[in-house]
Amino acid sequence: MVQDIRPSGAPFKRLFFALPVSDAQRRAISQWRRGLTLRSGKPVPSDNFHLTLLFLGDVDAAQVPAICAAVDNLARPGAPLRLLLDQLKTWQRAKVLVLEPEETPAALRQLVYALQQALLPMGFDGQARDYRPHLTLSRDFRGQAPEATVMPEFHLSARNFTLYESRKGRYWPLAQWPLTD
Repeated sequence: MVQDIRPSGAPFKRLFFALPVSDAQRRAISQWRRGLTLRSGKPVPSDNFHLTLLFLGDVDAAQVPAICAAVDNLARPGAPLRLLLDQLKTWQRAKVLVLEPEETPAALRQLVYALQQALLPMGFDGQARDYRPHLTLSRDFRGQAPEATVMPEFHLSARNFTLYESRKGRYWPLAQWPLTD
């Protein structure tokens, strides 16, 4: 397994929790994005589409088992999470083009809060910013959101959530948990 090394010599992984996107949903979103004829940014590969729950950042590789153990005891929604990605937005500060839901389901907010609370004793402070569910379409994006000839309307349904490692532009699943007990 490839591991990056911190200046201190300790191996680390760049980690985040997310809801995976099905292959059919990836294809549909990718096809819709092509219709935008983007003139700015770098499109995110459709294999990397996901809905971020909690970004952990650079984490000592030795902490991964403890992170997984903390999440094993998490209260889960008890049903698949469903949401509608129907808003095309730019995040000027982050320079990304994203799809967002107009409304965030309460069960999704509760899952994110539970993840934050479970990892807080380990030094991860995910409450520094408000949670904004999103799927990134393009990075290094500048300007306003393009006009879409067809408005976005992607119904996502997730039966599990995943801990991913970001490595060399690809996202690798490390562990997965069902949303039902």
